[in-house]
Amino acid sequence: MTEAEEKQERTDPAVRDTLGKAAGENFPVAPFFLPRAWRTGLMAVYGFARLVDDIGDGDLTPGGADAAHLGVPPDLAGDRLALLDALEADLRRVFAPAEDGPRHPLLRRLAPTVHRHDLTPEPFLGLIAANRQDQSISRYETYDDLLAYCELSANPVGRLVLAITGTATPERIRRSDAVCTGLQIVEHLQDVTEDLGRDRVYLPAEDLKRFHVDERDLAASTTGASVRALIAFEAERARGLLDEGTPLVGSVHGRLRLLLAGFVGGGRAALHAITEATYDVLPGPPKPTRRRLLREAAATLRGEG
Repeated sequence: MTEAEEKQERTDPAVRDTLGKAAGENFPVAPFFLPRAWRTGLMAVYGFARLVDDIGDGDLTPGGADAAHLGVPPDLAGDRLALLDALEADLRRVFAPAEDGPRHPLLRRLAPTVHRHDLTPEPFLGLIAANRQDQSISRYETYDDLLAYCELSANPVGRLVLAITGTATPERIRRSDAVCTGLQIVEHLQDVTEDLGRDRVYLPAEDLKRFHVDERDLAASTTGASVRALIAFEAERARGLLDEGTPLVGSVHGRLRLLLAGFVGGGRAALHAITEATYDVLPGPPKPTRRRLLREAAATLRGEG
């Protein structure tokens, strides 16, 4: 890619708006202290993952730029399944390059990372599968059902981080999966109201029943005692997953250790914000302060639970 082409892509709304969302995540996506190749790879993976989620949630930048890039006709620009199908086809152009390569600028940015680090299609296809599932499944009966969803929606990202940094082992992947699922559940707890607005509930139905909560309670303007008890229960589950995955941080060294501590610390900081709000999540997502995030990341580095 020439310098002029790269500059053009950076100003493309399909790239600029998608990558700009990294600043709003609970954890640092590609902090400055990482080697440049890692930062480039992590931002490329983030761009793909964010694009998939934005398609699945209907949150693409207005104007149809993404649909145009993917070759989806204007009359189908709002069809999420059609967009996901087109994205998968474009992803396959990354792994089996045609003469003209992928169409979407975020996938053109991804292609060098895929080839440099010998990444496989499976994690990327998992993210697409999760968002396809979101179009037909909006409720989860059991916690195990939710974990199976997180296996598609969250765990691939951690596996890609390990692949890009060349540190994947079976044990690290297991620990990474725990961290990623924990982070996903934390996000679900922050976004109960937003998800319900999309007619989705990521709190297991068996748990709603256990705490005598129904969806009318989740739609209320104030968070009642039963809902708070439910959120506290799910928060402890997420905390347990983060604790289970924390040894991943101590298993690596150098700047990667700082990055992984940031992931875990970000999740713990978000849980702290939820707890500080006394589990009152319905008015809006409790967000951690930067100071709390740094404090939790430092505690994770020190091995403090």
